[in-house]
Amino acid sequence: MKRIYLLFIVLIGVSLSCTKDFENFNTDKKHPVEVPGGFLFANAQKALGDQEASTNVNLNVFKLFAQYWTETTYLDESNYDIVNRTIPDLNFRTYYRDILRDFKEAKTLITAEVVAGDEATFGKSNRLAIIDLLEVYCYSILVDMFGNIPYTEALNIEDISPAYDDAFTIYKDLISRATTDISTLNADFGSFGSDDLYYGGDVAMWIKFGNTLKVRMGITLADVDDALAKSTVESAYEGGFALGENCQLVYPGGTNSNPLYQDLIQSGRHDFVPANTIVDIMNNLTDPRRDKYFTLFGEVYLGGAYGYSNSFSQYSHIADPIQEPTYPSILLDYTEMAFYLAEAAARGYSVGGDAGTWYNKGIESSILSWGGTQAEVDAYLAQANVAYTSASGDYKQKIGTQSWLASYVRGINGWNSWRRLDFPVLNIPQNPETRDGQVPKRFTYPINEQTLNAKNYTAAVSAMGLDEMDVKLFWDKY
Repeated sequence: MKRIYLLFIVLIGVSLSCTKDFENFNTDKKHPVEVPGGFLFANAQKALGDQEASTNVNLNVFKLFAQYWTETTYLDESNYDIVNRTIPDLNFRTYYRDILRDFKEAKTLITAEVVAGDEATFGKSNRLAIIDLLEVYCYSILVDMFGNIPYTEALNIEDISPAYDDAFTIYKDLISRATTDISTLNADFGSFGSDDLYYGGDVAMWIKFGNTLKVRMGITLADVDDALAKSTVESAYEGGFALGENCQLVYPGGTNSNPLYQDLIQSGRHDFVPANTIVDIMNNLTDPRRDKYFTLFGEVYLGGAYGYSNSFSQYSHIADPIQEPTYPSILLDYTEMAFYLAEAAARGYSVGGDAGTWYNKGIESSILSWGGTQAEVDAYLAQANVAYTSASGDYKQKIGTQSWLASYVRGINGWNSWRRLDFPVLNIPQNPETRDGQVPKRFTYPINEQTLNAKNYTAAVSAMGLDEMDVKLFWDKY
């Protein structure tokens, strides 16, 4: 009887103990309800780097649109069929749900932090400004894809039918936001530390990133608002990247490998070869970057016919280093800024050098960044069909061709350069899905938007004219 009594006492104690710690026992510590802001920031950076690197035709077809690569067997995407796989829907979702939503939540959590002292106060301010700069970057990409997009009403979980904002109005606001962010950043204090996958918390580099991004957005507006473009570029270029500087996500390999490695090697598929568009142009220029971009086919560099069926075994392939698991994903770099400044100088902006000087710097930066030598730079620039003073065409043709060549594997950048400057002349695929039979000028809107946000979708289409790939964006005037 005594033993039964003692057992009863123990059971009561266990019961009371369980009741006392009930919340702890029912909390899944491996899956916290609230994720730290720094973790969400890093997660969004990873998703952004992956999206820009990928060549998965469900997510990123811009290496095809820029005609750097072409398909071997399945030709839909190189013929501009983006509806069959609902590619606009997946891009829309990736940027809004997987990237911008995480940035917004990180900003909300960091804003709510209670801090004291200069180090913590300025560190918090720096983190918020850095997040905002990357939001600006993402929204500029979305505008460049679609035109008018949800902006002021975007990312509100209570509003599943956001209005679409005017693309030009968005761009002007993005420039204003970037300007404020740059002025807010203080390089004397820290930011995200190791949670920052691009710069490791280096605020000085984020200031350079912001200024380079302003140069990009400013020059994009040159044909639609020259005064704004001029003031934006002139106010930012001195604070931008220097030779060799960029913003990139470096992959450690293993489970965190570059998506290109996953798409081209791990998949075991042979879906892509370099396109004859870029290979032929580089062959004609005896370009020293060819062995960095492509493999030899026998003794020559040979690209597959863009938009036609190509046997993988009968053409050059993508260079091996690009397919390495640790190959970085570049978001922004000095090379592209140099070409923007060459264009700015050609338009009469004051950017510390003439068009030829910046054009040469862009070519030099590209060749060196791909592992070339200064001797190769000098020999390439000495060619009459490369030298700025003697190469064919006006500044748009000279700069457009070289900027496009330098943007290899950065599909969205190459496509943007071609749309703005209309060079080089790209090939026409076998069965192009665009109404005019040409390279697309924009993405059509997601099919889901037509059904789930019909009223605002219809208003956006009405403002732009048509929801077609051959409709030019507001900044694509010529």
